[in-house]
Amino acid sequence: MQLLPKTEQPQTITVNTKVILDVGGMKCAGCMRTVERHLSQYPGVKTAAVNLATDVAVVEYETGTVDADALAQHLTSVGFLTQVRQGKQTAATLNTKRHHEMRSARQQLAIASLLLALSVMGHVSSILGFSVPFLHNIWLHFALATLAILIPGRPILVDGWLSWWRNSPNMNTLVGLGTLTAYTASVVALLFPQLGWECFFDEPVMILGFMLLGKTLEQSARGKAASAFRKLLALQPQQAKLIGKPKKKQGAGGEESGTIFPIALNLFESVVEIPAEQVRVGEWVQVLPGEKIPVDGEIIYGQSTVDEAMLTGESVALLKQVGDTVTAGTLNQLGMLAIEANRTGDDTTIAQIVALVETAQNRKAPVQRFADIVSGYFTYFVLAASLVTFLFWYFIGANLWGNIPMSDGMGMSHQVGVEHSPSNLLLSLKLAIAVMVVACPCALGLATPTAIMVGTAMSAERGLLIKGGDVLEKVHHLKTIVFDKTGTLTTGKPTVTDCISLTSEEDSQLLEFASAAESGTSHPLAIAIQAEAAKRKLIIPQAEDFYTEPGLGVSAVVQGKTILLGNADWLSWHGISLNQQAETITQELAQAGKTIIYLTKNGQLAGIIAATDTLRSDAQNTIKHLQKMGLRVMLLSGDRLEAVNAIAQQLGINKSDIIAGVPPAKKAAIIESLQKGEFHPNSPQKSIVAMVGDGINDAPALSQADVGISLHSGTDVAMETAEIILMRDELTDVITAIELSRATFSKIRQNLFWAFAYNTVGIPLAAGVMLPSLGFILSPAGAALLMAFSSVSVVTNSLLLRWFTYKR
Repeated sequence: MQLLPKTEQPQTITVNTKVILDVGGMKCAGCMRTVERHLSQYPGVKTAAVNLATDVAVVEYETGTVDADALAQHLTSVGFLTQVRQGKQTAATLNTKRHHEMRSARQQLAIASLLLALSVMGHVSSILGFSVPFLHNIWLHFALATLAILIPGRPILVDGWLSWWRNSPNMNTLVGLGTLTAYTASVVALLFPQLGWECFFDEPVMILGFMLLGKTLEQSARGKAASAFRKLLALQPQQAKLIGKPKKKQGAGGEESGTIFPIALNLFESVVEIPAEQVRVGEWVQVLPGEKIPVDGEIIYGQSTVDEAMLTGESVALLKQVGDTVTAGTLNQLGMLAIEANRTGDDTTIAQIVALVETAQNRKAPVQRFADIVSGYFTYFVLAASLVTFLFWYFIGANLWGNIPMSDGMGMSHQVGVEHSPSNLLLSLKLAIAVMVVACPCALGLATPTAIMVGTAMSAERGLLIKGGDVLEKVHHLKTIVFDKTGTLTTGKPTVTDCISLTSEEDSQLLEFASAAESGTSHPLAIAIQAEAAKRKLIIPQAEDFYTEPGLGVSAVVQGKTILLGNADWLSWHGISLNQQAETITQELAQAGKTIIYLTKNGQLAGIIAATDTLRSDAQNTIKHLQKMGLRVMLLSGDRLEAVNAIAQQLGINKSDIIAGVPPAKKAAIIESLQKGEFHPNSPQKSIVAMVGDGINDAPALSQADVGISLHSGTDVAMETAEIILMRDELTDVITAIELSRATFSKIRQNLFWAFAYNTVGIPLAAGVMLPSLGFILSPAGAALLMAFSSVSVVTNSLLLRWFTYKR
């Protein structure tokens, strides 16, 4: 058998599969890292991203190499109850899950709060100087502590122990160990009073009470953070009213000749209500006033106003009539509509938006990586710090700072005794417990995902799709933004202004040949030429052998003549040069900002067609605002320099920031040179570059750019390649997307700073660093209160994004 040369060996195409896992039991960043480690080490898994805020893991593996159910069982076996996501999430299922979690948390909190109140009343009565015998009974406090551990604290202690046993200690391990240590020491003091130890049964009760209070507030805040995403899910229509298409008359010869009834009458026949995802392309659905449109499609009967706020963020309803397109999830307001489906189920715009937002929430910002690394070892560090704290104070600290009056931050005063006295032991123990309890790995785990959750879902509500935390970070460092011209800064609907024949032929004949050659393409310039021919009521000859070269031109055979239609590069490619007359005409037209199209017949230049495209109404303000934001704004186009210059002057873009005459295949190379700082060799400087475009020709440049931004009216390829999609097709949304991305990333940085700063300050404070100088220690109960506050503050800070205002 003869082997193929190495360069001709058939390539194996690897197909990857993504699966979404709903993971339960994650309590903090340490749990998240443990889940990621187990997933990443599973045979066949390529990547795994875990989101603590949404309790979701997204796993990618080579198709056929991993059993998703077995993967879920593996995670369950190591302590994280996991299920493979079956079907689509709905707002109802998410709301049910949230209500169940909140009800359970509130029940546990109610019990803990009652026990906490009884314990605190004892402290308050002592501070106020009066005594309530019942509240000061030590056996009552023993009973309260025991109940707190057995009822609301039991899940915490069990989870903490199991996590320790599996060599993946988490926040519950720290809290559980601190609670049991305080409880055990108090029980020993109670049973053996001759030791002279102090009982502090209130500490376990307060630790658990504050812990559950913090978790309840945190869950509530996380629920609010996810509310925007639940609203998006709620927009997806669940039901559709399927109707039959009109019946046809049969002519004498059996041919169909028309409908028996007017279409309006037929709409009410055989209406069947079915799940929206079961509607097929081409079927007709009926939408009554006040109902959501269940599919993307075209109106074939009726007229109404449609509220598209969910898609565009605009509150003003739009008039829709026969021939107009409508989108699933939008609201029909006034009249009855019949719609022919062209996109259904997961292909609808709203379904794709939901999928994009959910994916975005699981894409981490690179700044989170350091926090993830730290959180993986955080619990071990805290346990070590707690042990060191105990040993230091028991063997050294009490000897150096003996008999120091101190306040524990909860209104109680104590005094350090002499070497190895019971009070020294209890002081060392309390400080060690406080170190364990004050540490908050949860804040580290929630810092990034909660901000991304709020930012991406909120932006989607306003017609902006931002595809992940990594995008937010790149936008934050953005220095240069490059705009495509045609269809991005301009309307993309050019009109023919000049048709100049360079031969004895009339201009109309030239236009007839041009329209025939362009009939094989749907480029905006082709549409403009065909529209001008239709306007003049010209007879268009037949064309064949069409060929299109993107960004250059087209060729076709019309009436036996080879027709070339395109730019100067297209002519040069075919060995055709411009004469002096053509150069002069071209110069005049280009200086007026017009796009030039040349036409040749059998290799001879026959004429010139000029077209102009108007600027978008918001283009000038957008460019000015971006420049005020400190961004370098550039214009990239395949058009002639003169035409691009004319547009740039209107927009206020410097000549040095214009790149003209670039074919689509080379646009990505230009973006790369800007990123490397090679575009201006006199001042080379690397730059984070964004590209704004709309067409299939822009896809390579959008992909090459650090941040690709696409208008929703652009091609599917452009939107798939881009990392930010502007659903409203308004250029001002480029500003909004950048501002919102910056605001969201600022929240991420604030959250991470707070999480690190809190633990950096809180752990030494709990270890007694202020005892020698100020006589202050942090009691275990006070440490628990601070720990609860830390997690809540991170989520609450992310929620402040809801009040983000656009600067105009």
